[in-house]
Amino acid sequence: QQMTPRSFYTRILQLRKIPHGFLQSPISAWIPHLHIAIKMRLPCARCSQARQQRLMGSGEYRPWTSDLRKYRYVPGSRSRKVELPGRVNFTMRKVALIYNPASGQYSTKRATAIQKALNEFREAGIEAEALVSDGPGGATAHARQAVSRGCDAVIACGGDGTVHEILQTLAGTEVALGVVPLGTANALAADLGLIGPPASAARKLISAIPTRVPVGRIYFRDRDGKDASRYFLVAAGIGADALLMSRMDAGLKRRFGYLVYLIEGFRILATDPFPPFEAAFTVNGSGVKRVEAVSQLLAVRVRSFGGILRELAPGATLHNGNLHLVAFKTRDRMRWLQFFLAVIAGRHTFSRDIEHVDAHAAECRAQDGSHYSHFVEADGEVLGSLPVRIEAVPEALTLLIPPHAQP
Repeated sequence: QQMTPRSFYTRILQLRKIPHGFLQSPISAWIPHLHIAIKMRLPCARCSQARQQRLMGSGEYRPWTSDLRKYRYVPGSRSRKVELPGRVNFTMRKVALIYNPASGQYSTKRATAIQKALNEFREAGIEAEALVSDGPGGATAHARQAVSRGCDAVIACGGDGTVHEILQTLAGTEVALGVVPLGTANALAADLGLIGPPASAARKLISAIPTRVPVGRIYFRDRDGKDASRYFLVAAGIGADALLMSRMDAGLKRRFGYLVYLIEGFRILATDPFPPFEAAFTVNGSGVKRVEAVSQLLAVRVRSFGGILRELAPGATLHNGNLHLVAFKTRDRMRWLQFFLAVIAGRHTFSRDIEHVDAHAAECRAQDGSHYSHFVEADGEVLGSLPVRIEAVPEALTLLIPPHAQP
């Protein structure tokens, strides 16, 4: 089949592989962008090392650099390329993979999965090491260690909890964050199109576009009664969703996976009184500050949660500098059930009792005279209680976004 140089080059990018001996074939003379493909170091199983040595000798070789990929291909778009907001110049020479050997349903196969991901990075000429997180706070400590060692990126190999821990160290730095999904809940990985085998996710990260994105930040009162704050990437919530996270058993999650969330969610729906609290926010575009009594508030930062929830808050995206709030102003169990069944079916709409609000920040506090305890969570991690302030921090993180992802 006849192929133009442009279509041939696009196909190379899709496959991320150059056939052995291709560089010596006559066809290489009419591929004008072949030198870019070489600099991007597309892997060749038999001659990648020889090619790297040859390029190093000529002074042309350098590890994968993001400034060679200024545009993202958008299927179906007329121009077929869209310039990425927040794109940064970035060279990936050294990475650290941090993983929790006990997270997820397939923890017994974790070492093999990590080794396959390491091999992908090493075959691409990137120095890679694996660090084991053996307890709460372990991933945060290892992330600090990776930054001090001069790593260009830290890869969170786990679920949203592992990502959340590492985020606390990388926010505000130039070190990039990547994700290899190995947890029970992998909402960020789903939003980035990284769900799949670890080796496949690693290949996508090697070709990813490092982009500065805003992150959420939540201020709360911790379990010791002290004021604290955390960054988050996926979502933060006050109310029933945080109560759900507080009831999760790590052993049951490893054994039954997502099913545990569904069972516990229906139990809360049947038994929780959905106590109200006050939420104050200013709607973007109107400038009017509103105070509402709500039983649940979600601040969403991702387009898709993956799984059965998928797109919960239309318009939410990692590139957006605002918060997409979902405010439940009802305590009616049937209305809650109706809404979430519609979410699962992908046909949910918003109304006066369950409202979707675009805001830059939100503040929540207990109602006067209320004796209920309201749990607070971010990225699935239970943090503490009210009062709470949630806001977005602009361009706070460098995130590795695969070329075809549209988060």
